[in-house]
Amino acid sequence: MTATHTRPEHTAKQEWATGLTAFAAVMLFLVGLLDIFRGIMAIAEDDIFLTTRNYVFEFDLTGWGWVHLALGVVAVIVSIGLLQTAAWARVAGVAIGGLVIVANFLSLPYYPVWSLVMITISGFIIWALCVVQRGNLYDLSEERPVYEERRPFEKRPPT
Repeated sequence: MTATHTRPEHTAKQEWATGLTAFAAVMLFLVGLLDIFRGIMAIAEDDIFLTTRNYVFEFDLTGWGWVHLALGVVAVIVSIGLLQTAAWARVAGVAIGGLVIVANFLSLPYYPVWSLVMITISGFIIWALCVVQRGNLYDLSEERPVYEERRPFEKRPPT
């Protein structure tokens, strides 16, 4: 006798979970890439940054550049792990998202509007990674056969 292996039916819950993980991976990649650019600008002491006087958390601009550069590199690496739905990447993604929020809060006087945008995006990344249960994920690197793709007006039998 031969055993036949069948793939489980895709459910709406699994598709949402996979979609949220893909969202978090792409957004984390963008946050990492933008943090890399921000770090390079700060290290080069670009004139785009301004400083606010008498800010409690005042640090050297070059030091912040290195912090943002390191966070950006780690965020890009973690986003690649998220695309493979690795458990370590979900935990690291939440941690990196939290560190990006803290780093951008502390660097508010140097680039206030952009820091608020990055804090907001990082909050969405943390939310997307925390609402998904691990058992509901499909590997995002797998290619699904065409016959499994869902057409917009196709009705599926109830499961």
